[in-house]
Amino acid sequence: MGDGPPTYEAEPTVLPAADPDDLGDLVADTVLDGARYGSSTLRAASVRGDSARYRGDPRRDALLTARFGTGENALVLVAVATGARATPGAHRAAAEACQWIGRAVGRSHRRLAEDIRAARRGDLKSGLHRLTDRSLGRLRAHAADLGLEPDEYAASLRCLLLPADPECRTRVFFGVGGGGLFRLRDGAWQDIEPSVADAVGDAVVGFGSPPPDTPEEGDRLTMDLGITTPPSPYEPAPEQPRDPFRFRASVARPGDALVLCSGGLAEPLRGEPELSEHLTRRWHKSGPPGLAAFLADIQVRVKGYADDRTAAAVWEA
Repeated sequence: MGDGPPTYEAEPTVLPAADPDDLGDLVADTVLDGARYGSSTLRAASVRGDSARYRGDPRRDALLTARFGTGENALVLVAVATGARATPGAHRAAAEACQWIGRAVGRSHRRLAEDIRAARRGDLKSGLHRLTDRSLGRLRAHAADLGLEPDEYAASLRCLLLPADPECRTRVFFGVGGGGLFRLRDGAWQDIEPSVADAVGDAVVGFGSPPPDTPEEGDRLTMDLGITTPPSPYEPAPEQPRDPFRFRASVARPGDALVLCSGGLAEPLRGEPELSEHLTRRWHKSGPPGLAAFLADIQVRVKGYADDRTAAAVWEA
């Protein structure tokens, strides 16, 4: 799609370089997953972009799909992260961001599932803000351990929480950084990315606020990470700007398709109407596609857009 054929070849060409002593660092060109819980069907895929395929770079996007708990009390997490562009180890930073938010959500999944069912929006927003800040704080700490600046080992992080309870249709989005959140409803695409104004809430440690009093059980994991601050002529030293936390809890309707994606798909969806029209034809009335069909849909090529693409789509019965 677009005003001409894409520059790069349609299939992978060069594999990323491999270290024989660190083969666990290799990243697959493509990952694909799916599930069905309650009234929703999940499809998720992450694909290396045409540019990275041509250059032999690893996929900077990371995808985590995980179920915590059992039965109707289970909670499904989908996490999408993208490592900083043109930085070594970007794929590692993205993978670690997904792993750390996965651990944080997994350890709190019972309370989160209860809050979702009870529609405790304020508790959810503040709790998920704290878990996100904690996870990205650990990423910044690891950057310091590696002798890197925070922006040299960083990642955007965007997540969905999907309760398995068929009586609960609340879908929760939260995260930090670029990408997209869209909804296909009644044959029309809606860009429902929370605005910065919508994202503003109570101050949270690590986002410019003074630390609150520590509760008895302790919750200052992002406060003392041992990261030294270089001398500055300004007192206090200026904080590096950070992306705002974004949160949205919405109730799904039968027939909806909710799409969370990295910038590699969000940008062409916003910039190339032909792509959104194509996906509307594919997804509006036919219901959730199979895994292979979903992967083919995600890989539809658009001239001028060659980044990694990662997307998770949730269809409502």
